[in-house]
Amino acid sequence: MKDLQEATERICELKGSQIALDALLTSVLLALPDDQKRAVLARFAVHAEVARTVMLHEPISELTLGAFEHDVRRFAALGPPD
Repeated sequence: MKDLQEATERICELKGSQIALDALLTSVLLALPDDQKRAVLARFAVHAEVARTVMLHEPISELTLGAFEHDVRRFAALGPPD
């Protein structure tokens, strides 16, 4: 039972850290001028594609893949209007 409690606590810590990083990244991205935002999001698209390729060859859950794709779409939507 102790191992389950420790795992649950660690998962909660990781969630908190993830939320804090998400808030930071979102605020930084929104503060950038449009041309820099476009450049960052273009690089992000390339790195996201690399991550997809890596995950394709690893035993990763559908929940993890779904969360990844959701956040990739969400960050892409923060870009400047065309």
